[in-house]
Amino acid sequence: MDLSEYQAGRVEARHEYKSFVPSKINHSWVIADPEVQRLLGQADRALGELNAFSALVPDIDFFVRMYVAKEATQSSRIEGTQTSIEDAFKDKDDLDPEAIDDWSEVQNYIRAINHAIERLETLPLSNRLLREAHAILMQGVRGENKMPGDFRISQNWIGTSLKNAVFVPPHHEHVPDLMSDMERFLHEDELFVPPLIRIAIAHYQFETIHPFLDGNGRLGRLMISLYLASTDLLRQPALYLSDYFERNKTSYTDHLMGVRQGDHMREWLIFFLIGVEETANAAVSVFRSILDLKAGIEASVLPKFGIRRVNAAQKLIKHLYASPIIDVKSTSELIGIVPNTATKLIADFVEYGILTEITGQKRNRLFIFKDYVALFKT
Repeated sequence: MDLSEYQAGRVEARHEYKSFVPSKINHSWVIADPEVQRLLGQADRALGELNAFSALVPDIDFFVRMYVAKEATQSSRIEGTQTSIEDAFKDKDDLDPEAIDDWSEVQNYIRAINHAIERLETLPLSNRLLREAHAILMQGVRGENKMPGDFRISQNWIGTSLKNAVFVPPHHEHVPDLMSDMERFLHEDELFVPPLIRIAIAHYQFETIHPFLDGNGRLGRLMISLYLASTDLLRQPALYLSDYFERNKTSYTDHLMGVRQGDHMREWLIFFLIGVEETANAAVSVFRSILDLKAGIEASVLPKFGIRRVNAAQKLIKHLYASPIIDVKSTSELIGIVPNTATKLIADFVEYGILTEITGQKRNRLFIFKDYVALFKT
């Protein structure tokens, strides 16, 4: 089917409301539009550069953890939470009580991402994997009683009430068939659909089906990263689009609704591909800055530590690349040194401009690798 002939679906009358049933997507797609093709080429090249650059970064798994934390905070922020990337690395006991609920949702998201990425080694991206991730996402937080890990068996909606909803997804009886169709579309080798086009369409479809009672937005955005990681497009899970969607939140929701209400799939694809290119280019820029920061520390800071202390300093800085907030107790346990020695090591890191104290307290102080965290907040 040619993209210009796409029809999004049909409105279905239900008792006292109308729902939207999207058209199935597991069929051929002819993408001849020159603007879409141009943007697809640019996005593919940007992903290629990100792949090439990430191969040069030593210990890249440490830095990927930061991207996972950023994705968790940004994707959750779209849904209304207020946790910052700094808070994501704090312990529960270090938070204000009113921040704990939001923090817990972000922690679940991090756990869900890590679980899903690990599972991709033995399980393809599938409805089963999505349900597993959803169960983790909803564990012990708001929405925990809304069938975590299972497709819905009742009607849901987007808006304040079903009667005044902005959008009403398909009735639950359609969900299993539509989700099976989407799953087949992601893996159908006989369909010559470029991977970025495929996941853009699948993300729209997932958000339109809204297969769970809660958590659909976060899981649908996570699905993009999982698909890229499960293909040869991305060797490392270092590209997440939630930051782009959050910065363009109105356009994001408008484009999804534009497809449903006006068959504007072309416009959604353009918006999506621009996001992939921008996000990949930004990730490359961050990796360049990380390497510069790392080289500067190794050249000007680590030599200040004597032979007896340099190993401890190296171990601490390596840990900070994965978890940039630290205290004396965790430093002592991490390196295997007594608290007084850990205190002196942290004090040196503060003096040399690596760490900054963030509590203003005399006890139970926390220290942040400020310059490093700042790279992920631009």
